[in-house]
Amino acid sequence: MIDIVVSGRNIEVPEDLREYAQQKLGRLDRYLDNIMELRVEMSAPKTKSAADRQVVQATLVAGGTLLRAEERSADMYAAIDAVADKLFRQVRRYKDRLQRKGRVRGDRPAALAAEIEMDTEYALDEEEEGEFTFERVKRFDLRPMSSSEAVEQMELLGHDFFAFLNSDTEEVNVAYRRTETGYGLLELVLP
Repeated sequence: MIDIVVSGRNIEVPEDLREYAQQKLGRLDRYLDNIMELRVEMSAPKTKSAADRQVVQATLVAGGTLLRAEERSADMYAAIDAVADKLFRQVRRYKDRLQRKGRVRGDRPAALAAEIEMDTEYALDEEEEGEFTFERVKRFDLRPMSSSEAVEQMELLGHDFFAFLNSDTEEVNVAYRRTETGYGLLELVLP
């Protein structure tokens, strides 16, 4: 059984809800080897839509690969079910990609970035009108990888962009999804 860390963001997570999340997501270790960490964060942001009032976000780290799912629902249990379904689909897709590339389980390059989210919120001092506030700050290790590996990691995360250290140029690059035509690559140049 994998160790699942369940936390609440601005809410107290009841023990029965914590156990339900651990039971529902605990089955992932049957489908994916070398799971290092599984974090589940529950929150109840203030929103006008009743269908989006309960949010569950799960982040799974396995052998340097990061899978993330987020779901919103009117019911926290339904959101947990939806996140579990989404993560199971991502694990299946991840394993299919490995098999298509002829890689064996555990033979995954260690160069994939492992994102480490900060649990604390960071806010700028609002001295002037028009200043903004960061709702969340994320830190992650930049590990060398090819641009194709970065696109693969971005797809596994379900993000529209992904920052990485390009193993060919040894520079920080950003891979991003273009609206209709595929992917783009930003090569950052310091003045």
